[in-house]
Amino acid sequence: LQTRLQAGQGYGNTLNCVLTVYRNESVAGFFKGMSFPLASIAVYSSVVFGVFSNTQRLLSQLHHRDPSHTPALADVALASMVAGFVSVGIGTPVDLVKIRLQMQMQPYIKANIKLKPTVPGFPVYRGPIHCFRTVLQKEGIAGIYRGAGAMLLRDVPGYCLYFTPYTFFCGWITPDGCISPNPSSVWLAGGVAGAISWGTATPMDVVKSRLQADGVYLNKYKGTLDCILQSYQNEGLKVFFRGITINAVRGFPMSSATFLGYELSLKAMKRDQTETNP
Repeated sequence: LQTRLQAGQGYGNTLNCVLTVYRNESVAGFFKGMSFPLASIAVYSSVVFGVFSNTQRLLSQLHHRDPSHTPALADVALASMVAGFVSVGIGTPVDLVKIRLQMQMQPYIKANIKLKPTVPGFPVYRGPIHCFRTVLQKEGIAGIYRGAGAMLLRDVPGYCLYFTPYTFFCGWITPDGCISPNPSSVWLAGGVAGAISWGTATPMDVVKSRLQADGVYLNKYKGTLDCILQSYQNEGLKVFFRGITINAVRGFPMSSATFLGYELSLKAMKRDQTETNP
């Protein structure tokens, strides 16, 4: 729904988008492009959280000579920005394939634009592997990383507003004297952080979605700045807030589950290490 609202045509609001997708594509329409993100999410999350944690430890070592020292919020913010920068390398191709598969059945109505030979409304790609291979063959590495600039502008501040609020709220909710936050504190802090991060990242998410959807049938945008200018000129400022409700609402449960899984996994691994090395 998020991609259709941000880069599609003819969707007035979220409810209209839901009904239109269901009417035209049935339940399967809500799961288009899901396989590639599912196959890569474990690697993606491992890299993001691994870079974040290791950068935190490095900063604590530099500032306090102790990698286990509780980091300051400034160090958390810097570590999260590094994680956001690294995430773009993995996340851009995955998002591109997902968005191309989701948008390939969308009709495009625009005067005086020469469409590619493929007719809108008929599938261009047979699946995620075929999509990746086709884009790579026709557009090269630059095609696979189309929208990387917009994703960088989304994820660097986005992850800063993801890990920093999480760390702050965890410290605020956790009672004094507790070594680590309890699961309910992690769940709540993670959900709030996810809603904040995804809500504020929506404007650049719109630009990224439009850039990556661009190219299925035509090439309308020359780059990130051109996409911003054209979108603003054609649809006004409100276009950059398309899908903000979905982003914020989905950000809460998704981030709650992610942080809870992360913290519980860390506890389990630390417990195993303690039992192995008494």
